Amino acid sequence: MRVGVPKEVKNHEYRVAITPIGVHELVTQGHDVCIEKGAGVGSSIHDEEYVAAGAKIIDSADDVWADAEMILKVKEPVEQEYHRMREGQLLFTYLHLAADKPLTDELLRRKVTGIAYETVQLPSGGLPLLYPMSEVAGCLAPQVGAHSLMKAQGGRGVLMGGVGGVANAKVVVIGAGVSGQNAANIALGMGADVTMLDTDLDKLRMSFWRYSNRVHGLASSSLAIRQQLLEADMVIGAVLIPGARAPKLVTNELVSQMKPGSVLVDIAVDQGGCFEDTHPTTHADPTYMVHDSVFYCVANMPGAVPNTSTYALTNATLPYTVALARKGWQQACRDDHSLALGLNTYDGSLTNAPVAEAHGLTSTSVEDAIA
Repeated sequence: MRVGVPKEVKNHEYRVAITPIGVHELVTQGHDVCIEKGAGVGSSIHDEEYVAAGAKIIDSADDVWADAEMILKVKEPVEQEYHRMREGQLLFTYLHLAADKPLTDELLRRKVTGIAYETVQLPSGGLPLLYPMSEVAGCLAPQVGAHSLMKAQGGRGVLMGGVGGVANAKVVVIGAGVSGQNAANIALGMGADVTMLDTDLDKLRMSFWRYSNRVHGLASSSLAIRQQLLEADMVIGAVLIPGARAPKLVTNELVSQMKPGSVLVDIAVDQGGCFEDTHPTTHADPTYMVHDSVFYCVANMPGAVPNTSTYALTNATLPYTVALARKGWQQACRDDHSLALGLNTYDGSLTNAPVAEAHGLTSTSVEDAIA
């Protein structure tokens, strides 16, 4: 198979969809890998390393897209890339279609076969290709939140760990999944007073043992969220429903009653966000004010630490990439139901029910698509 890896074009996105290790795996199995010039530089991977592993370096993104049967990316295509997609081309990347109607329409119109990292799902319910980036985003959330809490950034001027005789910052994490657990871990390490909310009591029980009861675990409800947020210095939204839009759990009215200068970090922004007033921001302009609170809603948070993120992501994606290249997407999906669940679009049809529901469209089954 001819595999193409273009340079990411999203604002301050420095990750790349393959490493020299991945190139070597594909090339030794007889596949051709073309990489846009400079695609890995942001992740401290230089063209010479790719060439040494067997890749070809191509000067333009247009040529990479035009030649490749399978395109590997990190982030979803943005408007300036839409014209490069073509019928029958396989696109393997994060898509987050439930929060992106224009891209959904383009993939359907151009009859692209889109397999989304974030909806590949194991029998256990785990999301193996979302997991590593959820880890990174969770770890980053308290860091960027702590920066935003500083007075010069519009925050309350609160130190996470406090000092003797002064209360520590109160951090509330909504969602006890992968990103929420990692956010709680870092916030706790920074000395904050951490409370985690979730509707899944098993996750809360796990956090009880994991943190030796140093993180307060509460069963989530609208009243519990309200009570906790009115006392919070920082709120981290870490709610995920696989493939679907995130539920809006924090209303504008509630934010209006929070402490002036409080900070809200929405990790769920890629799926539409779990705060009512969430809208995507960029690393170049990451925050905005809602009432007197600071919202941080960067849609590609792991792009801030690309060296770590690239290797963490590609460690997880490479086995699936190899299977797609060796077998073709249909046979690979027949052989691995977890991968089949990643199929979002095929031949002008949606194959993911939550995405279809988010946009008021109809969907066909994955089984019909791969039959």
